[in-house]
Amino acid sequence: MKANYIEDFDQWAEGFRFSVPVQVRFSETDMFGHVNNTVPITYFEFARIEFMKAIGLMQSWLERVSAFFPVVADIQVDYAKQVYFDEMLQVFVKVASVGNSSIDVHYWIVNADGETCYTGRGAMVQISRETGKGHPWTEAERQLFGAKNLISAKS
Repeated sequence: MKANYIEDFDQWAEGFRFSVPVQVRFSETDMFGHVNNTVPITYFEFARIEFMKAIGLMQSWLERVSAFFPVVADIQVDYAKQVYFDEMLQVFVKVASVGNSSIDVHYWIVNADGETCYTGRGAMVQISRETGKGHPWTEAERQLFGAKNLISAKS
């Protein structure tokens, strides 16, 4: 599998410092018994939210008085291996790059044997509630995205 956002897979994989476990539910499978092709996006969302909570951004975005909120601008999933009901997966997430008001978030999902099942990426933009337009990250937020000492939220 070669996704266009991954130049060197081993180097790319080494950059992940945060992950969460997910167990495949029966309702996430299709008539062929494997995970429906839309489900990895929900796994990405779960991991991304847990990551944002871990670095301290999600809490402020959820406050009713918050002037800003995040939106997903695009999302991409690359499928490498079939996944079935009741499998245990580990969903990794990292911020690959930071723009003015956007971030490029990368995802990597592996099964219990450490095999790559899915990879993905997506852009997220911080929006101003007042203007409806992108709002620049602060230097402190930029530092949070680059946190190198994060570990798994749950193991």
